[in-house]
Amino acid sequence: MPSEVRAKFNPLIKPFLVVQIGFALAITIIGLPFALVWFLGAGRWWAQHYYDKLECHLNETTLRYRKGILVQVEKTIPLENIQDVTFLEGPLLRHFQLSTLKFETAGHSGPHSSEMKLTGIVDAHEFRNKIMAAREALKHRSSPTTNSATASSTVEFANSAADQVTSLQGIERRLDEIIALMKEKP
Repeated sequence: MPSEVRAKFNPLIKPFLVVQIGFALAITIIGLPFALVWFLGAGRWWAQHYYDKLECHLNETTLRYRKGILVQVEKTIPLENIQDVTFLEGPLLRHFQLSTLKFETAGHSGPHSSEMKLTGIVDAHEFRNKIMAAREALKHRSSPTTNSATASSTVEFANSAADQVTSLQGIERRLDEIIALMKEKP
C-alpha cells in the first residue's frame, strides 16, 4: 500500500445534501420558510462549501478525515482501534449513486459514542477494503514484536521456575536434616 491514500468524493453528494436537509426542514411547519430559502439557493451554496472541505486520508497507521463548514470536525482514528467499517446504502443514497462508510471503533459504543460516518466516497467498497487491509498489515507488523516478547517472557518464566525448584529442593534437604537431628535428640 502506498504511504498515504486520499479518498475522492463524488460530486453528487452536493445535490444529495440539498435534498436531504431541505426535506428535513420542510417536514416541520416552522422550517417550511427555511426550506424554501434552502431550495432557492442557500442549500447549493452550503453544499458546495461542504464538499470543498471534505477530506479523508488513509496511511499505514491512521485514518484521518475532515468535514464541516460552521462546525468543522477533524478526526484521526488509529487503525488498531477500528473494529469494523460498515457499508451503508439506502434508497436516497442509491438514487444519487452514493454510499456511507460507518466506522466502529474500540472504546466507542453505546448511545454516548460519537458517530463516525463518511458519505460520498468514490468506490466506497474499495476504500473500505483498503482500510481493512491496512489494519491487518498493521496487526501483522506488530505481531513479531509481540511474539518475541512472549517468547522472551516464557524463557524468563522457565528460568525463574527452575530457580524456584532448586530453592525448594534446598529447603526440603534442610528440613530433612532438621527432622533427622530432632529424632536423634531424646
